[in-house]
Amino acid sequence: MTKLTRRAAILSAAALPVTLGRPALAQSGDPFKVGLILPITGPFASTGRQIDAAIKAWLRANPGAVAGKRFEILLRDDTGVAPDVTRRLAQELVVRERVRALAGFGLTPLALSAAPIATEAKVPMLVMAAATSIIPQRSPYIVRTSFTLPQAVRPMADWAAKNGIKSVVTMVTDFAPGLDSEKAFKETFTAAGGTVAGEIRTPLRNPDYAPFLQRVRDIKPDALFIFVPSGEGSALIKQFSERGLREAGIRLIGTGDVLDDDILNDMGEAVIGAVTSHHYSTAHESPENAAFREAFKAVAPEMRPNFMAVGGWDGMHLLAAALGRTNGDVDGTKLVEAMKGQSWTSPRGPVSIDPATREIVQDIYIRRTERRDGQLWNIEFDKIQGVKDAV
Repeated sequence: MTKLTRRAAILSAAALPVTLGRPALAQSGDPFKVGLILPITGPFASTGRQIDAAIKAWLRANPGAVAGKRFEILLRDDTGVAPDVTRRLAQELVVRERVRALAGFGLTPLALSAAPIATEAKVPMLVMAAATSIIPQRSPYIVRTSFTLPQAVRPMADWAAKNGIKSVVTMVTDFAPGLDSEKAFKETFTAAGGTVAGEIRTPLRNPDYAPFLQRVRDIKPDALFIFVPSGEGSALIKQFSERGLREAGIRLIGTGDVLDDDILNDMGEAVIGAVTSHHYSTAHESPENAAFREAFKAVAPEMRPNFMAVGGWDGMHLLAAALGRTNGDVDGTKLVEAMKGQSWTSPRGPVSIDPATREIVQDIYIRRTERRDGQLWNIEFDKIQGVKDAV
């Protein structure tokens, strides 16, 4: 942020009451307002567009009231890069708009910045994207419907160790989810007998991957394990190809963030054969996912739904289920309690909310990128059932 923008944000926040307190009691006919905070512009805009479209798709597919309440979504753009802005928006939504829940949160620093607002106002905060393990620990009102990086990474490390990969260089974005990924991969892979030959961290903003990839080529591991935020995969894969790592015999493995379904078709031949682990692929075969894809296509025909979208879709499902369980009582504490232990069949497969941690429990899939019918897809070929978060 510029100094001027930062000062404006601080002044705006200062103008709001210091004590948030509980939102005013709702009347039976009032809408259930959800404050949706997402990066709609800026470097992580694809995350915001995916979740926003998924929520619109869910509302279109579920047009009726839940326990006498109709959802009203108040979307705010935090641009994805400034925690101060996210916090201010959360505060304004709670104080001025009297929202009954906060939702969205594209990156970990942004989710962490809003956590104190949810705690003080006693409103549920549904994390639909950010994936660092510590997030729900920052507020008893946070419930996650996305995933955590250790959930996805440990199965990848296990698969690599069991499939002839003996040495790996890890390359992760230098912020909390990347550090979670690096730690989880190294612990699991080395425990299985593998060697981490190098650990590389790249900047979060505007990274040039070329010099880092050259270091990987010089080390010559069996594979490169990658984590980058959703939307960053195209630039990385382009430079992976230009640096000739595939021709040098270095395999590409990572989490599904790298081979984001939304941009996979733009990545070209370099990604064919790459193996990733994740909780969702657009190509997942199930009636629930087929219905999800159709609903998503009706509101966003130009996009494929990705793992961010399914976090938004399931977040709305969970909020509706909790509202039904409370019989329309919008008290935030009761709603969070109603979310604990919920289970359902998502477009990604069977999921539940761990009552002890408020984290999502889900299957993790090992996928290989293949070209089918002229398009690139992440095709699942193995599954680890009921994976909990484990840092």
